Amino acid sequence: MTAFNVVRFRVKPGREEDFLEFHRSASADFSGYRGGVIIKTGDRAYCFIAGWNDFDSIVAARPQMIGMLDQMRDMLEDLGGGLGVTDPVSGETVVEMPAKMARKRSRSAPRKRAAAEEAPEQEEV
Repeated sequence: MTAFNVVRFRVKPGREEDFLEFHRSASADFSGYRGGVIIKTGDRAYCFIAGWNDFDSIVAARPQMIGMLDQMRDMLEDLGGGLGVTDPVSGETVVEMPAKMARKRSRSAPRKRAAAEEAPEQEEV
């Protein structure tokens, strides 16, 4: 069963580009790692979202992920409330919600609609 982890960060003022470059150049060579993204959620606020083959892969990679965090810890602000510099969560996938493919519209459909709108109304006999 697939799994995901999400880690919330707030970057210190003036350190955003350092934070982003760290992630661009980081080697995420974790067993079971399917890939991840960094998203910007607000002013200096970011989340890392990663997919994994299974939850055990996340557990096994935690020491490496903490090692990565240690390399960038000085770029991050404490989130407060006893969280420290990250707010991590992880878990197994329980529902998948695939995207539905949009129906392709005929290239002539807009032209037909425009022609119909321009045609004069015909009287019924």
